[in-house]
Amino acid sequence: MTASRTILALAAAAALGTGLAAWSPLAQAQSSTSSPAMPPSTSAAPMAQPQSKAAKQTVAPRTNAQVEARITQLHRELKITSAQQADWNKLAQAMRESAHDMSTLIQERNAAAKSKPMNAVDNLKNYEKIADAHAEGLKDVVPAFETLYDSMSPAQKKTADTVFNQRVNQRVRSTAAPAHSKS
Repeated sequence: MTASRTILALAAAAALGTGLAAWSPLAQAQSSTSSPAMPPSTSAAPMAQPQSKAAKQTVAPRTNAQVEARITQLHRELKITSAQQADWNKLAQAMRESAHDMSTLIQERNAAAKSKPMNAVDNLKNYEKIADAHAEGLKDVVPAFETLYDSMSPAQKKTADTVFNQRVNQRVRSTAAPAHSKS
């Protein structure tokens, strides 16, 4: 996966809340016992706390409740009207399917990691599968959102732009921040 493709996938995930950043190899260095309510963007820096190999290998997939909470939050923030509900339902279904596909891959990854620890190459290959699944999911999410966005009022579009830009910028900053700065 190219760097630009990865950044685009992370940006889209951040915007829709499907949270690919939570499943990145760097995020895996975080403890698997951290609070499930803590969003990936607020979690500790990956290298802040050394973890055991087992903890590094386990990644928590998004729960249905988390996906539904994000869908509900976006519905409320974007003030979806009854006239937009059919388009919204298509977007919400695409979001659910994408999250389900990634969760399935993450569960498979966790099961495999329990039976045999992954080396660095296995880790990257597995992450590539998850990122590819996310990119595939976006092929349904983006057109569904575009149709909805085209039907929005100027005020709704402004809200959508603000909500998505804030989330994307927050995730890109937290994902792409250098480990240390040079003086």
